[in-house]
Order: sequence, then C-alpha cells, then structure tokens
Amino acid sequence: MIKNVKKQVNNQRGLTLVELLAVIVILGIIAAIAIPSIGKIIENTKIDSVKADAIQIINSAKIYYSETGDDAITLKELENHIELNSKFSDDTNVSVKEGEFRITGKGEKDNIEVEFSNVSISDINKAKKGEKKIGS
Repeated sequence: MIKNVKKQVNNQRGLTLVELLAVIVILGIIAAIAIPSIGKIIENTKIDSVKADAIQIINSAKIYYSETGDDAITLKELENHIELNSKFSDDTNVSVKEGEFRITGKGEKDNIEVEFSNVSISDINKAKKGEKKIGS
C-alpha cells in the first residue's frame, strides 16, 4: 500500500511551460480589465469629495445667513467657519433667493475640477455619477 502511494507521488509532475504561460496570459487579461476600472473609481471618489465640500459650503452659508441676513455670501466670508478637503476658486459664492441657497464656482481635488453653476443641494445630489459640470 505504501509503495503504491510513493509511486503515485513520484509520477506527478509540476506545471508544464504551456500551462504556466496560460496562467500568465489570463492574469494579464484580468489586470488589463481591472486597472482602468480602478482609475475611474478613484476619479469618481474625488468628484464626490468636491460635491460633498460644495454641500458643506451651502450648509455653512445657511448658518451665516441666519446670523447676518446677507443674501450674497462669498467663500471668503465663510473660510473661518468651514474646513474643506477640496480647493475652491476665490469667486465661489452662495446666493439666497426666496429661501433657496445656490452655489456657483469651481472646486478641485487632485487636478479633478468640478464646476457648479447656480445649483442647490438637491441639484448636486441628483447629478450623475462622475459629472464634472453641474447646472446650466
């Protein structure tokens, strides 16, 4: 019995060169598909980060408006009240009309720029995934 087991173990061989090449080709195909997908996921995450900061600016503007009554609020006026992960252009502002707060400006994170054109929080939330220009 032990001799039969030893004989079977000795007869087994490793992978042939063809099998090894097939495995390498399959891994290469998987990598070629996965790498662009991961890049798009990272880009969408940066866009989502800028959108979240825009929403944070609007929410800060609501608090500022309740304190001052100013209906044209610049990012400069909010910078002591807010901490952002993205960089927004100096001309970014929030306007208040009939109780609705809308942001206009550009935000950037790691060379990914998102433009907001007179949009509310609901407009930002309704924007398609990966959209870099929100509003008209």
